[in-house]
Amino acid sequence: MNRTAFLPGFLFLLLFASFLSGPAQAQPPKYVLVIHGGAGVVSRENLGPELEKQFRDKLSEALDTGQAVLSRGGTSIDAVEHTIRVMENSPLFNAGKGAVFSHYGTNEMDASLMDGKTLNAGAVAGVGDVKNPISLARKVMEKSEHVMLYGSGASEFARQQGLTTVDSSYFFTQNRWDALQHYLATEGKNKFGTVGCAALDQYGNLAAGTSTGGMTNKKFHRIGDSPIIGAGTYASNQSCAISCTGHGEFFIRYTVARTISALMEYKHLSFHDAADEVINNELVKAGGDGGMIGVDKEGNIVMMTNTPGMFRGFVKSDGEKQVAIYGDEK
Repeated sequence: MNRTAFLPGFLFLLLFASFLSGPAQAQPPKYVLVIHGGAGVVSRENLGPELEKQFRDKLSEALDTGQAVLSRGGTSIDAVEHTIRVMENSPLFNAGKGAVFSHYGTNEMDASLMDGKTLNAGAVAGVGDVKNPISLARKVMEKSEHVMLYGSGASEFARQQGLTTVDSSYFFTQNRWDALQHYLATEGKNKFGTVGCAALDQYGNLAAGTSTGGMTNKKFHRIGDSPIIGAGTYASNQSCAISCTGHGEFFIRYTVARTISALMEYKHLSFHDAADEVINNELVKAGGDGGMIGVDKEGNIVMMTNTPGMFRGFVKSDGEKQVAIYGDEK
């Protein structure tokens, strides 16, 4: 047989088979990081150009921090913790440095972190002297046999673990104090500014974390959804990683983060459709305001809110990056 004559025919068959199989499928991103800085009544008029720029710059910095971790081969857990710390260290957000004041003039912070590979999780609530509650949540997850620690016990554990504790004066910001005084005078609507992050790393592992100062003027040491696994935070390699923000009582009652994951696992809904069912249907019918961000195991991103705006953004391994605030931004 003439091998030279056979070769063109063989190549033709290969090309024909490629044509029948259709265009090549796009490869999923190697890693994805998505964040939020709270949802609520956010308008261009309320923010103004200068403050809007500050928020966009800080969200961008947070994304860059997480991307740097992931691009170096870091884990999703590392990326989530370091990203949230950037927002906790900023007075712009209701977490860490910018935490709102309770009815008693104190700062009571909550945070949680979950590993989608192992379903291990850590959370803290009612903390008033730990600089970065998200790092304490990670210590609870990795260095204790518990999932959630509260108040003075959480602070004692933080000191044992060598985390940075600070005097309560560190958390004082004039605008948060003024917001409490305004609330006490007018009984105005609560403001939300919880921060969160979800990530998919190059090893296929998901993680999510959330950190908050809670509601302005909260009483009786109220705890919201942010430190509650399945309500404000959830991650599973079988489905997705989610961080929520909004009126925590509703997110607790409807176990929002876990319900979205369950709809994907058991009803085989897409990430977007599962989130839409919970955020824009169940919560709206119940009167719950808020939103969520997340990434699924395939690298698909969802950033969804039933409020006028949500501070949010994402970055992917292919370089695509976006920061948004208002509801009319795609």
